[in-house]
Formats: sequence, structure tokens, C-alpha cells
Amino acid sequence: MRAAVLDVGSNSVNLLIGVPGTTSRSWKAHTSLAAGLRPDGGLGPEGRRRLITAVGEAVAEAGREGVQEFLAYATAVIRDAPDRDEVLDQVAAATGVRLGTLTGVEDAETTYLAARRWESWCGGPLLLADIGGGSLELAFGREVRPDWAVSLDLGARVLTRRFLRGGASPATRAARDLRRYVRTEVHQALAGTSWESRSTAVAASKTFQQLARLTGAPSLRRGPYVARRLHRRQLRPWTDRLAAMPAKRRAKLPGVSKHRACQIVAGSIVADELMRGLGLTSLRISPWGLREGVLLRRIEGGWPDFVNARWAPLP
Repeated sequence: MRAAVLDVGSNSVNLLIGVPGTTSRSWKAHTSLAAGLRPDGGLGPEGRRRLITAVGEAVAEAGREGVQEFLAYATAVIRDAPDRDEVLDQVAAATGVRLGTLTGVEDAETTYLAARRWESWCGGPLLLADIGGGSLELAFGREVRPDWAVSLDLGARVLTRRFLRGGASPATRAARDLRRYVRTEVHQALAGTSWESRSTAVAASKTFQQLARLTGAPSLRRGPYVARRLHRRQLRPWTDRLAAMPAKRRAKLPGVSKHRACQIVAGSIVADELMRGLGLTSLRISPWGLREGVLLRRIEGGWPDFVNARWAPLP
């Protein structure tokens, strides 16, 4: 049975078909949902229209590829929205797809699995970090399942809206206030965790990938098997430079997409302060993330069902 994962994020709708790393195929449509959020975080009419169109196109693509079952979920941009239920009902009525949601801990555990499988099929201590739009996920473990997993309200999109007035303009002073806030939050969160300093430390997300490229890592066009790292020594000066630039200028930098140019400042600060709090000099970039982890949970079996997302036949 051919399976697929449909991921609705803050900037795009992504479809991953098949087994990660072997027969997989991906499809993507940009929606820029985050840019159209209302002040209260709700999704306006234009954003809903783009979302419904993209989900419908993804389902059609999955049908052409022979997908028989899939799991569709929305990330924090919809999961945490005040009008979430209304949006999910509209999408279901228009497309036949009922989008589920994953909890922050489920997100962390599943992304950890993907990073674990990418790094090695063997055991050993591994630390996973993932900066999303709505939250920061962390997990640590020695086997396939993490010993602990947490989700923190330190997403790049959320912090950009809260501290940086949307992120389009230079915001040096606001960035300093954001750094102090993130440092305090990271310190408090890590105080209740334990991990081994000699662990393999891995980062999985577009934010980490773009920061690595910005600071000298090879382009993603060279493929997933090229080693990439994000070094804190190279990242730290860039956090101040990014804050001093308008978003239009950031979008012209290596690795920074126009869809993430506004929130890359917050993302860089979270990455820097996280590495500082963990005492890390670098993070290895994993090309596999949440979508691959969802597929792996289905393929390998033995994992519990997600609380609010289900595998279902393709409509």
C-alpha cells in the first residue's frame, strides 16, 4: 500500500509520498499562511482560499501517484489559531480531507525518530532540535524512542510577531529584547532536562537548514548526502547583521528564502541561544524531519496512534 503524508505549514503545503530515502517523492505548494494571519492569529478569507486550493491540489497529486492512504495534519499556524475548528471544517467540506493536528511532544518525538534513522540505525545518545514557526521542539534519547521530548513556545513566526513587529524592518533594539527573553526561556526549560555532552547533536527544520547555508554550509541543491553543520561561532555575528537589515535585503542572502526572510532574525536568535544553553559549538543538519518521521512511524509500526491525526484512505 502506497502511503503519503500531507503537511500544512505556515508557508507551504508539503506532500511526501512513499518510503523516505528510497521510493519517496515530494510535492509542494506555497500558501504564505503566516503572512495573512489576522492580529489575533486567525486565518483570513484569502488565506483560507489558498489553503483549500493547495490541499485540493495535493490530494489530486497523491491520486495521480497511486497513493491509497495518507495522514494529513496542520502545524502550529492552524493548530494554535483561535478559529482552528472553523478552518478545519471548511477544508474538510471543500476537499474531503479532515486535517488533524499533532501535539508539540508528538512533533518532537516523531522528528527525533527521523533524525535517528538518518544518522544511524544503531543506538547511541542523540539530541534533536527543531525550530518551527510556532514552537521549538527538543528531544534526547539513546534508542529509537527519546528518553524525553519537550515543546517550547519559541517558534520563529510567533516570536517575530510578538517582538519584531512582523520582521519586515530592521529591529536591532527589539532583537536585543528578544534575545534576553529567549535566553531566559531556554535556561528555564533546560534546567529540568539531562543529556550527555558527547551526544550527536542534530538539527532538523528549514530554519536550521537556511542558517547553515547562510553561514557557509553547502547548498541544498548538492543533495541530502552532503554533510552540513551550523557552527555557533559563525552564526553569532550573523544574528546582529540580520536584525540590522530589512527583510528585502535578507531575502537576497544565501539560503534565505523570501518566505522566511521576516522570521529568520528570530530563528537565528533561538538557534544561537539554544546552542549557548546546551554548550554546543555546532549542530549537524538532518535532511529528514517531521514528515519523514510520520512515514517511518507507519512503516516500522509499534508506535501509538497520534492523538488528533489519523491515517485514512485517499478521498
